[in-house]
Amino acid sequence: MRANFFLGADEHVRGLLDPRRVVRWLYLARFSLATSIYIAAILVWQRTDPENTLVASLAFALTMVLTVPSAIWTEVQRRPPTIAFMYGQFVFDLMVVTSVVHVTGGAASGFAALYILVNAAAALLLPIRGALLVAGLGSMFYVADVIVVGAGNLSLALALQLVVFVGVAFGTSSIAARLRERGQGAEAELASARLRAADILANIRSGIITVDEFGTLQYANPMASELLGLPLDIAIGRAVLPDLRRVAPVVGDALEHALRDRVHLSRAEGFLTRDSNIFSVGVTTTSDDGDGAHVPRSATAIFQDISDQKRLEQLNLRAQRLEAVAELSASLAHEIRNPLASIQSAVEQMSRRPAATDDERTLGNLIVRESGRLSRVLTEFLDFARVRVTRMEKVDLGQIARGAAALALAHPNRAEAVQLEVEADGDALPFVGDEDLLHRAIFNLVLNAMQASPAGGTVHVTARAVDRARLPSGVAFASGAFEIAVTDQGPGIAPEIAERLFEPFSTTKQGGTGLGLAVTHRAVEAHKGYVLVDSGRAGTRFTVLLPRSPRTTGDSA
Repeated sequence: MRANFFLGADEHVRGLLDPRRVVRWLYLARFSLATSIYIAAILVWQRTDPENTLVASLAFALTMVLTVPSAIWTEVQRRPPTIAFMYGQFVFDLMVVTSVVHVTGGAASGFAALYILVNAAAALLLPIRGALLVAGLGSMFYVADVIVVGAGNLSLALALQLVVFVGVAFGTSSIAARLRERGQGAEAELASARLRAADILANIRSGIITVDEFGTLQYANPMASELLGLPLDIAIGRAVLPDLRRVAPVVGDALEHALRDRVHLSRAEGFLTRDSNIFSVGVTTTSDDGDGAHVPRSATAIFQDISDQKRLEQLNLRAQRLEAVAELSASLAHEIRNPLASIQSAVEQMSRRPAATDDERTLGNLIVRESGRLSRVLTEFLDFARVRVTRMEKVDLGQIARGAAALALAHPNRAEAVQLEVEADGDALPFVGDEDLLHRAIFNLVLNAMQASPAGGTVHVTARAVDRARLPSGVAFASGAFEIAVTDQGPGIAPEIAERLFEPFSTTKQGGTGLGLAVTHRAVEAHKGYVLVDSGRAGTRFTVLLPRSPRTTGDSA
């Protein structure tokens, strides 16, 4: 409530003490006064003293000579009016008022009150000593015009006028000083609020960009530069929409749409490209129509990297699909296995009959061989369907990673001349889970990486503990996680394959069943963990994240 009070009531105080606004009124009043006196002198020049006509003409000419450059300085070039600049303006205004008073009759002139207006304006913008100095100088001009030039006398009325001049200057200065104190308090409160807001915007995990109706960047927080990979901090005041459309089309289009159609987006999703990598982003926009004069229309986009959220959504969908496929696989495998065993047994017996011909024996052996292969496939389906944690015990994930890597290195189906590097934290990585199931999951990942790497390539296996702050967005492991990462140097995974990578029966290997990664996913998911995939031209990285329980965290400490 207090901040709102300052922002509302003291807005008039700041406007009253705004040097630009006061100077702007001085220009207008000075020009109007000099022009009016000059026109009046010209219209009645036959009945006017030529000296007065000359004074009015000089005042008008000097007004034009001084006011036009001053207006260009403050209004066109937007230079701030300095103290010296203000002193010069007020001194000249005193001279203009004196010329007007002289032309209109000196002490008898009703325009002597204009000295009060100049003194009041000076009191608003100058220190109290400066305001009194201007008032004293104006009094000197007035006295000189009345007594010296006009041959008048120092009367009581003249003395009272001088007292009024100085009194108004002193009183207005005192009021202005109080207004400045109040305005400074409001400015301090506003500055504090702005600092708090700037600190929040600088540390928020979302990018924020504001552009005006011309596409010129007005504001960008540090996270916007980090997400987009653009130096937006040095681009303030420049057109940025073309760069935004190139890096993040969804952000650029959303801003343009908000500016053109004044349509606010509650949530739009798209992609941005940074360092040859593609990320999913969510964008929300809002717009401001400005004031139609000094503040242009603008639009603000708030966006964030939602790649982790999209990936976790895909993981949840994948887990649901795998569960459904597992139930179907178990049912079909049981239904097919028994009849298949009967067929295989019957064919074997028929092939052994003495009356069987060579062709019948050949066909019988073929049926038996293919039945055996089909039986092994059904066994793999049953293994996939039966992936469940059967024994919970305390294990060391570092040792499991080393054992699975060693087994994959000795596997006959691995690629030739592929090196294997295993790096695990020196401390134990204690985890409570099913050792056989975890070993099988890591083994599948390492073997796949060795088969995908080119000859002479290297597969890296790392096992470590990670704290909560380094986890992907959406992974809610309160005590942190254990991370086992397997990275190869292969050509990467094609997008059309990546979409169904963990689906059963999806494989690019000759004779493969496509169940290895599906089993790995179900094994990790059975331990309440996640399997993440990052693939590019330089290789593929599979990351297994398993939750650290408070008990195992304490043990590792």
